[in-house]
Amino acid sequence: MRKLLFIAVLLPILVGLGWWYFREQRMPDYGPAFREFAYVTNGKSNTVSVIDLRFFRLSKTLHVGAEPTGIAASGTKNEVYVVNSGSNNVSVIDAETNNIVATIGVHGRPYFIDVSQDGKRAYVANSGSSNVSVIDLEKRIVVGNVHVGASPGLARVSPDGATVVVSNRGDNTVSLIDANQLRVRSTLPVCKQPEDIAILPDSSKAFVSCSGTSQVASIQLATTDPKVQPKKDDRVLALLDVGRTPVSLTLKPDGGELIVCNFDADSISIIETGNDEVGSSPEIGQHPSRGVVTLDNSRLYVSNFGSNSVAVFDIDIGRLIATLNVGSHPDGLALTPDQNYLLVLGTGSGDVTVIQKRRPRKLEPSEYSLLTLIPVGVQPNGIVIKTFLATK
Repeated sequence: MRKLLFIAVLLPILVGLGWWYFREQRMPDYGPAFREFAYVTNGKSNTVSVIDLRFFRLSKTLHVGAEPTGIAASGTKNEVYVVNSGSNNVSVIDAETNNIVATIGVHGRPYFIDVSQDGKRAYVANSGSSNVSVIDLEKRIVVGNVHVGASPGLARVSPDGATVVVSNRGDNTVSLIDANQLRVRSTLPVCKQPEDIAILPDSSKAFVSCSGTSQVASIQLATTDPKVQPKKDDRVLALLDVGRTPVSLTLKPDGGELIVCNFDADSISIIETGNDEVGSSPEIGQHPSRGVVTLDNSRLYVSNFGSNSVAVFDIDIGRLIATLNVGSHPDGLALTPDQNYLLVLGTGSGDVTVIQKRRPRKLEPSEYSLLTLIPVGVQPNGIVIKTFLATK
């Protein structure tokens, strides 16, 4: 009887201690006005899934236009913008109420959207009409459509807001738009099938991946401020050889290095942005698709589309340190602002894998663990996180 009584008392204590030791650390409570949502575009469901990151659960499903793809959040307002490729328009989401509050028509077959840092303008490349729609986000109207090269895939605005870089897949060129005058300033021939774009924090250079020639183009951006001397013109500085089929570019927050995902080489290439030199090209996993770097510039996460995993690469030591299993055909990635949670889109399984980064312990040495799996819509393809204090 004493043994049974001892077990009956001790067992719950041990279970409680085990739960406390191995429990997942939840996000701290920032007060009743704190909000943090992830917005996921579901390309084949014509919806946007809203995930409440305070509780890691699906909060709402919004019906938008046809074939939503690109998505971006305002840095100055509590709004999120969704590009609907099939219906040629942009849906505006009020993040405080998570309702659609406006729909803005653009031109043919848009895919991506980029928002200026001041939150006043958005730029949408229309691949079907070979132009870029410029949206005034205050008035929610299109203020101009700038003709560019053939089949533009992406338009990205520089951090200083002066230049819009457009990759024209149809004629292997890059158009540079003067954002103040809304006209093409330069058109530069580059490598074959230009796609993704990255711009340095000081707006001095742009990099464009070319999937058709396994290269990345380094482009000098013209000086737009007359006070800055000596003046510089738009020109191609170099064509850098990387792995086969470079599909995406990920810039470290400090701008010092650029990571290229080489889809058909199962590798990444690391480019020194200051001198345009390609450093190491380590293998990372099967068909790497996209990457994201932590704010401290130390860790790189890469979605491996072909092996249903995420690779964790330590940038400081230049080594792959972990491979994490996720949903089917992972693509888009996003880190929460506290850098403790990584969200991974499973385009084949229609879900979002939430991975938690935690402090290793003696009995649990792993730095990463699967927190939860959240079902969303069919073929999720874009994700953005919006954190704010509610005012309504």
